Amino acid sequence: MEYKNYMEVVVENKLGEVLSQYPNCCTCDTCKQDIAVIALNHLKPRYVSTEKGQIFARIEETNISAEVEVLRQLVEAVKIVSAHPRHER
Repeated sequence: MEYKNYMEVVVENKLGEVLSQYPNCCTCDTCKQDIAVIALNHLKPRYVSTEKGQIFARIEETNISAEVEVLRQLVEAVKIVSAHPRHER
């Protein structure tokens, strides 16, 4: 059986958009992963196991309030990681 948290896809798709608004934020792989993980830990998971489930998840992704929540969590995560990166600047 194969399943996936579709929110991972959404966060990955929006991460670049958010990071482009924060030019002082590090964009190394470690920082990007930390940002994604922090955001995902604050978002409700949306697990899918079928193509039909992925279609429903994509439809929900177009919901404005869902998109705003993803962006809000990504912005908060960027602030956290920018203030406390896990590497030397």
